[in-house]
Amino acid sequence: MAKPKAARRTLDSYTVKHINKTVRAGDCVLMRPSDSGKPSYVAKIERIEADSRGSNVKVHVRWYYRPEESIGGRRQFHGSKEVFLSDHHDVQSADTIEAKCTVHTFKSYTKLDAVGNDDFFCRFEYNSSTGAFNPDRVAVYCKCEMPYNPDDLMVQCEGCSDW
Repeated sequence: MAKPKAARRTLDSYTVKHINKTVRAGDCVLMRPSDSGKPSYVAKIERIEADSRGSNVKVHVRWYYRPEESIGGRRQFHGSKEVFLSDHHDVQSADTIEAKCTVHTFKSYTKLDAVGNDDFFCRFEYNSSTGAFNPDRVAVYCKCEMPYNPDDLMVQCEGCSDW
Protein backbone atom coordinates (compact mmCIF):
# COMPACT_ATOMS: atom_id res chain seq x y z
CA MET A 1 0.00 0.00 0.00
CA ALA A 2 1.27 3.47 -0.91
CA LYS A 3 2.20 5.92 1.82
CA PRO A 4 -0.33 8.71 2.30
CA LYS A 5 0.88 12.09 1.14
CA ALA A 6 2.29 14.19 3.98
CA ALA A 7 0.12 17.10 5.01
CA ARG A 8 1.40 20.47 3.84
CA ARG A 9 0.74 23.78 5.49
CA THR A 10 0.76 27.29 4.09
CA LEU A 11 3.36 29.66 5.55
CA ASP A 12 2.93 33.44 5.88
CA SER A 13 6.65 33.94 5.26
CA TYR A 14 9.90 32.04 4.92
CA THR A 15 13.49 33.13 5.53
CA VAL A 16 15.80 31.95 2.76
CA LYS A 17 18.89 31.18 4.81
CA HIS A 18 21.59 31.41 2.10
CA ILE A 19 20.54 35.00 1.24
CA ASN A 20 19.21 35.93 4.71
CA LYS A 21 16.01 37.43 3.26
CA THR A 22 12.40 36.79 4.23
CA VAL A 23 9.93 36.21 1.39
CA ARG A 24 6.13 36.37 1.43
CA ALA A 25 3.32 35.73 -1.01
CA GLY A 26 3.28 38.66 -3.45
CA ASP A 27 7.06 39.14 -3.42
CA CYS A 28 9.05 38.94 -6.62
CA VAL A 29 12.20 36.84 -6.62
CA LEU A 30 15.08 35.75 -8.82
CA MET A 31 15.23 31.95 -9.17
CA ARG A 32 18.30 29.93 -10.06
CA PRO A 33 18.13 28.47 -13.60
CA SER A 34 19.16 24.85 -14.22
CA ASP A 35 21.64 26.12 -16.85
CA SER A 36 24.23 28.30 -15.10
CA GLY A 37 24.86 30.16 -18.37
CA LYS A 38 21.34 31.65 -18.36
CA PRO A 39 20.16 34.68 -16.38
CA SER A 40 18.09 34.11 -13.25
CA TYR A 41 14.39 33.57 -13.77
CA VAL A 42 11.98 36.20 -12.43
CA ALA A 43 8.91 34.97 -10.56
CA LYS A 44 6.12 36.23 -8.31
CA ILE A 45 5.46 34.12 -5.23
CA GLU A 46 1.80 33.16 -4.91
CA ARG A 47 2.00 30.77 -1.95
CA ILE A 48 4.61 29.20 0.36
CA GLU A 49 4.14 25.68 1.69
CA ALA A 50 6.07 23.38 4.02
CA ASP A 51 5.60 19.83 5.23
CA SER A 52 4.26 19.16 8.74
CA ARG A 53 7.79 19.49 10.23
CA GLY A 54 8.27 22.91 8.61
CA SER A 55 10.88 21.62 6.17
CA ASN A 56 10.84 20.83 2.44
CA VAL A 57 9.61 24.35 1.70
CA LYS A 58 8.06 24.90 -1.74
CA VAL A 59 7.02 28.15 -3.39
CA HIS A 60 4.11 28.35 -5.81
CA VAL A 61 5.15 30.93 -8.40
CA ARG A 62 3.85 32.72 -11.46
CA TRP A 63 6.65 33.24 -13.95
CA TYR A 64 7.67 36.42 -15.68
CA TYR A 65 9.05 35.86 -19.19
CA ARG A 66 11.83 37.90 -20.75
CA PRO A 67 11.11 39.09 -24.32
CA GLU A 68 13.54 36.55 -25.81
CA GLU A 69 11.58 33.74 -24.09
CA SER A 70 8.32 34.76 -25.76
CA ILE A 71 6.95 33.89 -29.16
CA GLY A 72 8.26 36.63 -31.47
CA GLY A 73 11.34 37.27 -29.32
CA ARG A 74 12.94 40.54 -28.29
CA ARG A 75 11.90 43.60 -30.29
CA GLN A 76 13.54 47.00 -30.67
CA PHE A 77 11.22 48.68 -28.18
CA HIS A 78 11.68 46.13 -25.36
CA GLY A 79 13.73 47.52 -22.53
CA SER A 80 16.69 45.54 -21.23
CA LYS A 81 14.91 45.06 -17.86
CA GLU A 82 11.47 44.32 -19.33
CA VAL A 83 9.55 41.19 -18.30
CA PHE A 84 6.03 39.94 -19.07
CA LEU A 85 3.74 38.48 -16.39
CA SER A 86 2.75 35.09 -17.79
CA ASP A 87 -0.03 32.60 -17.15
CA HIS A 88 2.65 29.96 -16.43
CA HIS A 89 2.40 28.70 -12.83
CA ASP A 90 4.84 26.31 -11.17
CA VAL A 91 6.02 24.86 -7.85
CA GLN A 92 9.71 25.17 -7.00
CA SER A 93 11.96 24.49 -4.02
CA ALA A 94 12.49 27.62 -1.92
CA ASP A 95 16.20 26.75 -2.05
CA THR A 96 16.31 27.92 -5.68
CA ILE A 97 15.54 31.53 -4.67
CA GLU A 98 18.67 33.62 -5.35
CA ALA A 99 17.43 37.09 -4.37
CA LYS A 100 14.42 39.29 -3.94
CA CYS A 101 13.70 41.73 -6.77
CA THR A 102 11.18 44.41 -7.67
CA VAL A 103 8.99 44.35 -10.76
CA HIS A 104 7.72 47.88 -11.25
CA THR A 105 4.89 49.15 -13.39
CA PHE A 106 6.20 50.77 -16.56
CA LYS A 107 5.25 54.22 -15.27
CA SER A 108 7.00 53.83 -11.91
CA TYR A 109 10.08 52.29 -13.55
CA THR A 110 10.52 55.29 -15.86
CA LYS A 111 10.52 57.56 -12.76
CA LEU A 112 13.29 55.71 -10.91
CA ASP A 113 16.34 57.86 -10.18
CA ALA A 114 18.60 54.82 -10.50
CA VAL A 115 17.85 51.33 -11.80
CA GLY A 116 19.45 48.55 -9.76
CA ASN A 117 20.27 44.97 -10.72
CA ASP A 118 17.12 43.82 -8.93
CA ASP A 119 14.76 46.30 -10.70
CA PHE A 120 12.56 45.15 -13.61
CA PHE A 121 9.40 46.48 -15.24
CA CYS A 122 6.28 44.93 -16.71
CA ARG A 123 3.81 46.53 -19.10
CA PHE A 124 2.30 43.37 -20.64
CA GLU A 125 0.71 40.13 -19.53
CA TYR A 126 1.68 37.18 -21.70
CA ASN A 127 -0.25 34.04 -22.60
CA SER A 128 2.47 31.40 -22.89
CA SER A 129 0.40 28.95 -24.95
CA THR A 130 -0.90 31.39 -27.58
CA GLY A 131 1.82 34.07 -27.52
CA ALA A 132 -0.85 36.76 -27.06
CA PHE A 133 -0.15 39.93 -25.09
CA ASN A 134 -2.50 42.01 -22.97
CA PRO A 135 -2.79 44.83 -23.76
CA ASP A 136 -2.21 43.99 -27.40
CA ARG A 137 -1.42 47.63 -28.26
CA VAL A 138 0.63 50.36 -26.64
CA ALA A 139 1.14 54.03 -27.40
CA VAL A 140 3.68 54.78 -30.09
CA TYR A 141 5.96 57.80 -30.28
CA CYS A 142 8.21 59.64 -32.63
CA LYS A 143 8.30 59.41 -36.39
CA CYS A 144 9.54 55.82 -36.00
CA GLU A 145 6.12 54.94 -34.54
CA MET A 146 7.58 52.55 -31.96
CA PRO A 147 6.53 52.11 -28.33
CA TYR A 148 8.71 53.84 -25.78
CA ASN A 149 11.87 51.99 -24.76
CA PRO A 150 13.09 53.40 -21.43
CA ASP A 151 16.68 52.49 -22.36
CA ASP A 152 16.62 55.02 -25.23
CA LEU A 153 16.80 58.78 -24.80
CA MET A 154 13.81 60.66 -26.22
CA VAL A 155 13.71 64.40 -26.86
CA GLN A 156 10.50 66.42 -27.01
CA CYS A 157 9.97 68.72 -30.00
CA GLU A 158 9.43 72.31 -28.86
CA GLY A 159 7.20 73.01 -31.86
CA CYS A 160 4.66 70.18 -31.75
CA SER A 161 5.43 68.74 -28.28
CA ASP A 162 5.74 65.26 -29.79
CA TRP A 163 8.58 63.01 -28.67
